[in-house]
Amino acid sequence: MKVFEALKWASSFLSEHKRDENAGELLLCHHLNWSRSKLLAEWRSPIATDDFLWLEQQVRRHVQGLPVQYIIGSEMFYGRCFTVTPAVLIPRPETEELVQGILKLKKQRFGKKQSVDYCDIGTGSGAIATTLALEDNESHVTAVDISEEALAVAEKNAQYYDAGVTFIQGDLLTPFVGTKRFDVIVSNPPYIPSRDVDTLADVVRDHEPRLALDGGEDGLALYRRLCSQLPKVIKEKAIVGLEVGSGQGTAVAELIKEYLRHKQVQTQINTDINGHERMVFASIE
Repeated sequence: MKVFEALKWASSFLSEHKRDENAGELLLCHHLNWSRSKLLAEWRSPIATDDFLWLEQQVRRHVQGLPVQYIIGSEMFYGRCFTVTPAVLIPRPETEELVQGILKLKKQRFGKKQSVDYCDIGTGSGAIATTLALEDNESHVTAVDISEEALAVAEKNAQYYDAGVTFIQGDLLTPFVGTKRFDVIVSNPPYIPSRDVDTLADVVRDHEPRLALDGGEDGLALYRRLCSQLPKVIKEKAIVGLEVGSGQGTAVAELIKEYLRHKQVQTQINTDINGHERMVFASIE
């Protein structure tokens, strides 16, 4: 059997079961430690029997619902490869836009070279925190998560890239109330209403941590708690950037204004590459 024949089988099998037809390529490149260009160069080369059997096994696991990212143990984010396990949410391209927006707003408000204190709430894999530390290495990043297992993954990712991130175990901003204040707060909290979690695709519902998905009865429970803590942890001049679910932008922007009503707050709601409400940014002073 040739490489292209093995991938043709994988693509057909995945399509038949309504999975991403490209998953076979991702799996085989990972298994053989090949780039995609290497894969194309070896397109008509024979594939070892053991390698095909591995591919077949993993394709069948994916068809049964296991995300490819958990099989290969990684996902790309902001041009970098991050370790992921079932203890953390798989980073999404939309969250890259949250990071881009935060970096742009930070530059506008504080200047490109000025050092600021970031706090990433519910860091999960640490993709946001590590990316901020690498893209703005003049500043300091603190990341918090309630899950000890998630923090272990986040620390591994930060160490791999030698990113200067301080990790704290705790519930939202609670560890910092009365002890530390930040210039920039960023978070991608759980925002799916509890009743909708069980309707998600099986690759998400059955494998990604519910703790990172379930946003309470209306999807806004974590935002209420987070926003209520903002006055106690932000500096006089600050930025907040939150990822939100589609249709939640106005409600989250109003929560920020409500809990910071004694300050001047300018909010903006940004859509993602698919045109869905995805980010709420607030400039505070």
